[in-house]
Amino acid sequence: MTTDYDLLDKQLEALIDGETDLLAMSANMVGLLFAEISDINWLGLYLLRADDLVLGPFQGNPACVRIPLGQGVCGTAARNAQTIRTDDVHTFDGHIACDPASRSEIVVPLQARGKVFAVLDIDSPQKARFSQEDQVRIEKLSLHFVQRLASVKSDLNEFI
Repeated sequence: MTTDYDLLDKQLEALIDGETDLLAMSANMVGLLFAEISDINWLGLYLLRADDLVLGPFQGNPACVRIPLGQGVCGTAARNAQTIRTDDVHTFDGHIACDPASRSEIVVPLQARGKVFAVLDIDSPQKARFSQEDQVRIEKLSLHFVQRLASVKSDLNEFI
């Protein structure tokens, strides 16, 4: 099953349009993406707090609560301010196994004014689940989400 990212973008916009609460917007975004992106087992936000990523809204099994900046896929993506897509998390040096069922992962840093304030983390039990096209489209969804957040709250360093 393929994901209709154009429809997903429209659904996301409709869900957060007119909302001003960052937590509500984030929870709905996470819920929507988890429901509509196929073949995933976990999706959520980790929020940057000092030198740690702290668990935010998510869907899936309970997860690691804190991830040090620079560690694991999420911490590395946040530190480098670059998306990381890995076909097999078990081959990623320093991978933090919150759910042993996860095989592949994509982590997209959310940035405002050139600073990372959170990451969107998506895991799949399938090896090599995320394509280059998935990455481009998820990055685009993430950018639209950040732009909407920024239109509501100018200081995203205090996100949620």
